Amino acid sequence: MIRLVATDLDGTLLNQEWKISPRNIQAIRQAVENGVKVTLATGRMAVATRRYAHELGLDVPIITYHGALVEQAISGEVLYRKVVPVELAAEIVEHLLMKGIHTQIFIKDRVFVRKANAYSDEYGKISSLKVEEADVYKLLQKEPEGLEKILCIGEVDVLKKVEDELKEIYGEKLHFTSSKANFFDMVHPEVNKGTALKALSDQWEIQADEVMALGDSINDKEMITFAGIGVAMENAHPEIKKIANHITSSNREDGVAKAIEKFVLGDASAKRS
Repeated sequence: MIRLVATDLDGTLLNQEWKISPRNIQAIRQAVENGVKVTLATGRMAVATRRYAHELGLDVPIITYHGALVEQAISGEVLYRKVVPVELAAEIVEHLLMKGIHTQIFIKDRVFVRKANAYSDEYGKISSLKVEEADVYKLLQKEPEGLEKILCIGEVDVLKKVEDELKEIYGEKLHFTSSKANFFDMVHPEVNKGTALKALSDQWEIQADEVMALGDSINDKEMITFAGIGVAMENAHPEIKKIANHITSSNREDGVAKAIEKFVLGDASAKRS
């Protein structure tokens, strides 16, 4: 019996217009009505996640920044925060900017870039927020606690080379992950969606085999591995499909709803698939 469902947003719960389909909404609300806990687990920042929790009527801890920040959906109360130290972040940002890599830094509910461009404009459009221009070095000096994540955006082959270089230097000091082919993110080494989902499961006294996790990207790997039923979208990265217990329809075709209907709501709902 599934008692907890965790779903990724982009490429999973959200369609190509970054909206939740009526069927997905209905399936999630029905699961909640049946006593199942449903949460969101995303690489997005908290402010870009809350509105989806509100739309679904979820007042549970939501996993944001790949697990670096867990907060209560409605109140915004921070339940867990694990940051990249300022000194390390400044060193990495300097390295990236010297190489001309588009770099965004995330601090709580704000995202900053040294100079806005097409990448930051597109990111702002997807997230429905403004990417702010700032002197990132001065900004980091004012944030003694650190930051949630560093994001690089660019051409896939260029990013791969830079990521490999950074892993050689900082592999033990950071966790590297990705939510899109032309993104790579750096977070605290203890941060990933699987660790965050396990913590919530433990809090609610739910066993791993009572958890279903759904995702499509590399940053979903750990939570899909942790969950008793790990579900990959039809549009998922090949590596995620390989480790999943089940492959559902794409994010364009209500894949989340179909998985919930099959594994949570029972065969009667699954017949709609």
